Amino acid sequence: MALAERRKIKELQDITLPEREREIEEICGKAIPYDVDWESFAEDGQALNFMDNIACHRLNMALRMIAIDDMGKEAVHDGLKTIKLKNVADVAARHLSFDGGVLEMHCPYALGTQGMIADGEIRDALLAKL
Repeated sequence: MALAERRKIKELQDITLPEREREIEEICGKAIPYDVDWESFAEDGQALNFMDNIACHRLNMALRMIAIDDMGKEAVHDGLKTIKLKNVADVAARHLSFDGGVLEMHCPYALGTQGMIADGEIRDALLAKL
């Protein structure tokens, strides 16, 4: 892993993800941790650059659509425990699931918006099991 990737991972770990967790806490009343498969991102600087927008921002937009009232906030607070992110090679390997309180988003992050899972799709996956 090159220096640029190590620096970006450190920025994501120390600044970006904690800020996004605080934002989730503002939305639903509880900080929900990210569990990132850093190994899948290690050699992909482009994927690291897009992770925040493609995963974190989209998730927070979906959560805002759910947590529009106390019932929605409580459902997210009680039902979502962990967010797992994994970088995959292409759109065919893209995957979204929500089971047992764990939301998994496997995306080809380096493709930017072409590889993303839309906020509405994330919202629907969460709503189906909250």
